[in-house]
Order: sequence, then structure tokens, then C-alpha cells
Amino acid sequence: MNKENKIKVGDVLEGTISMNASGSCYLTSKDLPKDIYIHNTKTNKALHLDLVKIEVVSGKGQKGIEGRVIEILERFKDTFVGTLQVSERYAFLVPDSKKMSIDIFIPLSKLMGGTDGQKAVGKLTNWKDDAKSPNGKIIEVLGDAGDNDVEIHSILHEYDLPYSFDEDVIAESELISEVITDKEISKRKDMRNVLTFTIDPDTAKDFDDALSVEWVDGKMVVGVHIADVSHYLRPDTSLDKEALARGTSVYLVDRVVPMLPERLSNGLCSLRPHEDKLCFSAVFTLDSNGHVMNEWFGRTVIHSDHRFTYEGAQDIIEGDTEKIFQGFGMDFDPILYNMLIDAVTRLDKTAKKMRAQRFKRGSISFDNQEIKFKLDENNKPVDILFKIQKDSNKLIEEYMLLANRHVATFLKKKGPCVNRAHDKPDPTKLESLKEFVAPLGYHIKTGNADEITSTLNQLLIDVKGTPLEIMIGNLVVRTMQKANYTTENMGHYGLGFKDYAHFTSPIRRYADVIIHRMLGRALEGKSSMKPSKLEARCKHISEREIKAQKASRDSDKYMQCIYMSERVGKLFKGRISSVQEYGVFVSIDENGCEGLVRLSEIGGDTFTADVLNHCVIGHNTGEKIHLGDEIDIVVKGVDVERKNIDFTLIR
Repeated sequence: MNKENKIKVGDVLEGTISMNASGSCYLTSKDLPKDIYIHNTKTNKALHLDLVKIEVVSGKGQKGIEGRVIEILERFKDTFVGTLQVSERYAFLVPDSKKMSIDIFIPLSKLMGGTDGQKAVGKLTNWKDDAKSPNGKIIEVLGDAGDNDVEIHSILHEYDLPYSFDEDVIAESELISEVITDKEISKRKDMRNVLTFTIDPDTAKDFDDALSVEWVDGKMVVGVHIADVSHYLRPDTSLDKEALARGTSVYLVDRVVPMLPERLSNGLCSLRPHEDKLCFSAVFTLDSNGHVMNEWFGRTVIHSDHRFTYEGAQDIIEGDTEKIFQGFGMDFDPILYNMLIDAVTRLDKTAKKMRAQRFKRGSISFDNQEIKFKLDENNKPVDILFKIQKDSNKLIEEYMLLANRHVATFLKKKGPCVNRAHDKPDPTKLESLKEFVAPLGYHIKTGNADEITSTLNQLLIDVKGTPLEIMIGNLVVRTMQKANYTTENMGHYGLGFKDYAHFTSPIRRYADVIIHRMLGRALEGKSSMKPSKLEARCKHISEREIKAQKASRDSDKYMQCIYMSERVGKLFKGRISSVQEYGVFVSIDENGCEGLVRLSEIGGDTFTADVLNHCVIGHNTGEKIHLGDEIDIVVKGVDVERKNIDFTLIR
């Protein structure tokens, strides 16, 4: 019997609600076969992500099974960021979040000095039964709407992310000695005489990984050296508690909100060139095909001989000798110069073999297009470009993956681990993808995990370089589960690894700090952290990662809105990137900016959305506009504060 048929009118269910901009929502629960629709008149004052109890009121509604909220069990949040609208007698806070469709009533006595048009943080105080809006009070005034810093701080506040360190945390970081003593060096493997270098973005300041290369008995020995953050970050100190609370650094368009104070992230821990640095290292002896013949883990001291940018390393890989020479500047040493060129060249050749083998073993080849912004001196976007992943990026990726995988395998033998887990694709979404691509001439087999992986990879290869590449790539990504941290070792589906952990970025991820501590204890023969405590930390850092990712996306969207606000009325070519009940989202070809074409803005007929089949259909003509279709749009309007871009479709 179908599970869905077991849900009947009158049933009372519990779950979390996911709200859309109209105020309607869906009840989601892992125990339900599908989400349950709740109209905006039946939410009973529930808000986005609240834990609620609902009653099923219809089993055959227009949206499928429908319900109504009968009790709010737990509020997800009670503070909101928004813009103040102040009149003579009262005020409202208009929330920034599209998931919060209700304004908050603020008595004039509760404004904290906030004025009309300012950004502020409001807290719900009560919501009377007969009131359309909840009552609240302002707990912090952020500043004038439209100011760049104010808008960025608003994004951070929305996700409960800090943007500064308390004085006691800064003071504690300043007390840490920068001196590396002979006693400390004596406890470590001294690798300062081994050729070592970093490869990072040209804007990077926190270099948390370096590679070393030497040849022993004709075999290449590669050291993956990671900043030994755990040496400086001692458990239960104010610094450590703050790093755990943050969980991760947050990367926004115009700034980084670091997990660690700058003295550690850009100073003591950063593997800057021509300085002795403390590391935790994974050293591998590789054969000519990149197979691991021997491995060693332990604490080291290194001395980086050179700092490459990705562009500089790419010049070596491509053999651009003039650019290579210029990249070494005034400190040119012909012997070191030749050694570095040889090392990067050989590392690249081996990395390419390792990468090919990884895909044969089951890794999925995601090459998602990411954007980057060119900013002026006032942090205003003047151009939007697409990031291009070249061989130098892939080189670093491959050796980081190697270290992460082998550290995880080593720790697995010692007890519970902080695994970077990635479960198999969502079967329902996978079946939907299969049905969608079949008419386009592509086929996905879903019989077993190996078939799924090989046919998804083949699909991504087949559409590469075609107009369908971005759309199909996005659809494949949407079938995937979200990766998270857990003590359960389910493997990493996307990478095709049975064991995987995060070891290589402890400056910016607390998960890696935990792994370093676990590895240190394992090498000393000591027991690990209790599984229950470890799982609680996994849950916390997974939640912090999600918030950081959302803030990063909002930062991108904010800058896109700033950029497009000066292009209202301009014509662009784009492709439909997703279909929603209320319209279609379109991604502009030349810059990746995404905006909404509402159904009412599609002329020539009355259109309705068929979300399941990724298209909109004309009521009279039967015309279909599909996901991936190339269309012309005009920028109709931009709401920077709500981060909305509206397009009109040109027929």
C-alpha cells in the first residue's frame, strides 16, 4: 500500500514548516512520504522553520494533501532583521527575509532611537489572537539602509553570525608567543630543508596548506602540510570556545568573517613564505601513477620556499616561460626556480592520473559555474565574472582530497571520527531527472549505485559545452543530498570515497581542528572523544556551515542586485534556471545574475506552472516554455533591500 494513502483527513502530524514569499508553506518531515501543503490562511501564526502540529484537512486538494496548523510547538527564531517604517503614531519592521511575509509592529517607545529607513534587529514580544501582525521591539539599530557595511551586517545578523571578536578573545590571541622553540622543533619531524611551496588565490592571506616534493629511490614523496592550528588553539580557552561557536569562517563578496582572530589566521598559523611554521602533515610516497605506496602522519616544522598564486602555477603547467620568470620577481634564484618548475610540473601530471582514477572509482564530475565580483574602492560591483577552474586549482584539490581520505581511513581504525558524509541521491529527485532528460536524448540508469554514478557522469560529459550544460549540471546537483558532519560513516557519495574527513583547512573550519586533535591523540595511543559529545559537535558545526553558506549566497545576491540596479530597462539573453509555482527564474548568460519572470509577465496567453515537469503552459495555446530554454528578458526592477530582481520576458 502506498504510504501516501495512509495519510487521511483528520490525522494530526508533527513537522517543520517551510514557508514561501506568499505566506503559504509546506510541512516537511522525514517520516512523511511527501510534503503537506498549508495555505497562508491556515498557518495559525506559524513562521518559517517552526516546529508545528497540523491537522490534515484534505487528501485531494489542488496541491495534493493539505493541512492546517493547530499548534506551534517550538519557534525556530524570534529575532529578525529588517527596515524600519516609522510614522507619527507607530512603526513597523519590514523583515528582509523572503520567508517572513509579515511585518512586525513596533511601538514608538520600543524603537531604541531607530528612524524611518534604517536597518534594525527586532525581537517578537507577543502576537495577539486577533492581530494580523506580531508585536515586537528593536534590540539593535544597524544603520542606514543602503550603506554597504549596514547591509552586510544585516545579512550576518539574519543568520546569527558574528562580525567582530570580543575584546577578551582578541587579548588572548595577542598573548600567544610567536617563537618556535628548539624544544618544540625537537618533538617534530624537521622538513625545513625539503622543497616546499603554497598555491593559493592571489587575494589570500591565510595560507593553511602547503605541498613539499622530494624524490627518494626514484619515487616522488609528496608532503601535504597543514597549519597546526591545534598547537595554538588550546581546548576550553576563550579562543577555542569562540572558534567552536563560529564553526567556520564566512566568505562574503567583500570580506571574510574569520573563525580565528587575524593574529592566528593571517599570522601565526598562516604558512607564509620564508618563515618557519608548525604543521600537521600527511606525507605520501607515490608511484608513477599516483598510487600510495607508503604514508606517514605527524607533526612537522616546514619552511615554505615560495608562494604561488593559482595563476602563477598555471603558467608553469602551460609552459609560459616569460610569465614564470616575471612571477619570481627580484628574489630570483635559478636553482630554486628550476626545482619549483619541475615540482609543479610533476605534481600536475600525477594529479591528472589520480583524478582520472578517482572518476573511475565513482567520483562525480561536478564543474559548477561560480561567479566572482570585481569591486571598486568603495566595494561597489563594477563587473561580474565567471570563475574558471584550471589545472592548478585541480592540482591542489587532488592532493587535499588524498590527505583527507587517508587521514579518515587511519582514524576509522582507531574509533569514531568526524566524517564528512554525503549520502546517495534522493530517489524521487533522481527519477524526476531521469524523466526530464529522456526526451532530450539522455539516459540515466537507477538500478544500483555504480550505474547511477557512471550514467550521471556520462550525462555531465555529454552536455559539456552545450547550451544545456549549466541547466543539467544544476539539476544533477539538486538530486544530491547535502553533505554534513557525523560520526556515522556512510562514505562520501559525490567523491566515491568510503572514508572521508576534513583535515586540510583548520584555519577556517572547526571540523578540521577536531580531526587534528583526534589524529594527535591517535598517534600518541590515547583514546578519542566520547561518541555522544563528538556527534553533538558534528551537529553544531553542520548547522553553522549551513548558516555561513546562506549568508554567502545572500551576499552574492545583494551584490548582484546592486550591479543590476543600474541596468534596469536593459535587454539581456538568458536561460530559464528553475520553474516555480509563481514564475520562472532566469539566469543571464553573460554574468550569471538570476531574476524572476512572474507568470503575469509572460505575454500572449495565461500561463500556469507545471513544476514537476519543469515548464509553464499557456492555457489557450498550450505553448510550453521549458527549463533551459533560451529567452530574451528586460530588467524590470530591482529591490536591493529584499534582494529581488524582476525580469519581463520579451516575446
